[in-house]
Amino acid sequence: MELGSIFLVLAVVLLIGVYIYAPFTKLARHARTNESLEVSALKAERDRVINSLQELDFDFKLGKIPSGEYPDQRTSLMQKGADILRQLDELAPVSTSVILAETRIEKAAAAGRADSASNAPALDISDDDLESMIVARRKAHKSKSAGFCPKCGKPVLVTDKFCPSCGKSL
Repeated sequence: MELGSIFLVLAVVLLIGVYIYAPFTKLARHARTNESLEVSALKAERDRVINSLQELDFDFKLGKIPSGEYPDQRTSLMQKGADILRQLDELAPVSTSVILAETRIEKAAAAGRADSASNAPALDISDDDLESMIVARRKAHKSKSAGFCPKCGKPVLVTDKFCPSCGKSL
C-alpha cells in the first residue's frame, strides 16, 4: 500500500470515530444543563420556603395564626425545607469551608435577634468579621437562581441571557 492510501484510511477511521463519539458529548452537556436547572429550581423552592417561614412567624407574632395551628404549620415547612436542602446536597455538594462559614453566619444572626437571646449564647463577632463571612457566602453562591421565565415559568440562572426551555430573551 502506498503512504497516501494509509493516510486516507486513517482519516476516514478518525472521522467515523468522531461521528460516533459526538452524541456522547452532547448527552454529557445536556445532563450538566439539566442538573444546573434542577439545582436552580431547588434553590428557588428553598427561598420560597424560607419566605413562607418568615411570614408564618410574623403572622404568629401579630396574632393572625392560632397558637394551636402554628407548631404544625412550622413543622411542615421546616420538614419541606430540610427535604429541599437534602436534595441540594445530593446534587451539588458544598465544601466544608462554606458550611462552616454558613454556620458561623447563622449563629451570629441568631445571637443578634431579640427573640433568640435566651436560646443562643452571645457570640463575640465584630461587624468586620460578619461582613467577611457574608462576602465569602456570596462568592460561594454566584450561580444563584434569577427566578423564572416570564413566558414559560421554568427556572433560569443569573447567567442566562435566554430561557433554556422556550428561548425567550431575558
